[in-house]
Amino acid sequence: MTDTVPVPHGLSQERDAGPFDPSSQISRLRRARPVSPLIFPDGHEGWLITGYDEVRQAMADTRLSSRLDLGVVHALDAPPGMPAATEPAPQIPGMFVAMDPPDHTRLRRRLTGAFTVKRMKSLEAHIAEIVERQLDHLAGLPRPVDLVAEFALPVPSLVICEMLGVPYADRDIFQSNYAQFMVKEQAIEEKMGAYVALNTYLAELVASKRAEPGEDILSDLARHEDLTAEELTGVAFLLLLAGHETTANMLGLGTFALLENPAQLAELRADPELLPGAVEELLRYLSVGDVFYRYAAEDVEIGGVTINKGSTVVLSLLAANHDPRRFDDPDSLDVHRNARGHLAFGHGIHQCLGQQLARIEMRAGFGGLLRRFPDLALAIPASEVKLRTDMNIYGVHELPVTW
Repeated sequence: MTDTVPVPHGLSQERDAGPFDPSSQISRLRRARPVSPLIFPDGHEGWLITGYDEVRQAMADTRLSSRLDLGVVHALDAPPGMPAATEPAPQIPGMFVAMDPPDHTRLRRRLTGAFTVKRMKSLEAHIAEIVERQLDHLAGLPRPVDLVAEFALPVPSLVICEMLGVPYADRDIFQSNYAQFMVKEQAIEEKMGAYVALNTYLAELVASKRAEPGEDILSDLARHEDLTAEELTGVAFLLLLAGHETTANMLGLGTFALLENPAQLAELRADPELLPGAVEELLRYLSVGDVFYRYAAEDVEIGGVTINKGSTVVLSLLAANHDPRRFDDPDSLDVHRNARGHLAFGHGIHQCLGQQLARIEMRAGFGGLLRRFPDLALAIPASEVKLRTDMNIYGVHELPVTW
């Protein structure tokens, strides 16, 4: 290994190595220093972790805290108008991804029963029905069709709305506000406006569940009197966001990746039994939830490097999942690869709660698309597909397709 790569000042968001690979800057850094110093836009000297083993180690070490209220966490892309952070951010009730034990444990434990493998398996047939109805809808539309708007976004939105007890008729309220909230370089007034609108909507929904519980996850949570209304609202915010944004982007970007790899697509069509493994490979290859922040609550050694207490640490899951020390020829999509052990769902105590649900939705979604539309094709040149480099969860804004 060599240290000839300079310490980066900020990180480029450009996908200069292609729409599915880490940037060339990130890949060079991972080769030179899997744990690298990083100068943040506000001048803070923190760290960037890009190696597979090092990211996995960092995610398992609770001394690298997920709490934003422990100390100042410096951002790579602060919204315009946002002053440089000089104080810790307040802890948001119910937002358990930004908590450590025991608070994290208490809230997450309330949810594990809702997302067990057994319970997810019982939903498989119903999710397949939702996918089939959406494919019927897709087949009836004049071409070209935007696959994101007409398939990739509606499927997980319908599923998570049913599970949580959120009226799907309200999807415009939450989809548009979440989309605005997830823009990276968004004016702080607009970002906060979207957050307040979502919080207000979900607080009213939670109140109605407490008054008249139904058969859904939010109603189940509302029956627990030890959870405050604010905590329930925070949990709802998180589950609704994670439940539709991530899978929707995987379905859109994953279809784009398959269409751009016709030999792999043909093999998958010829042998549908490859599908579960192909979903794992797409998760590894695309890693739509890429950048995660941690705060060093004390000195921590990762990969032989000491990260000082008080440092902001950035983890790149995409870089880790493209680490050639862990995966052979990692920048290639290979539906035969055993991609188990990828970090697309994270690792450690914060590993994605809904990962089994996401897998079921992706198997049903990709499987249905391949079966119903054997000649599915992009309706525009690949270079014209609008990438979500401006958003906190990566994907495509639109995917015009035809058949």
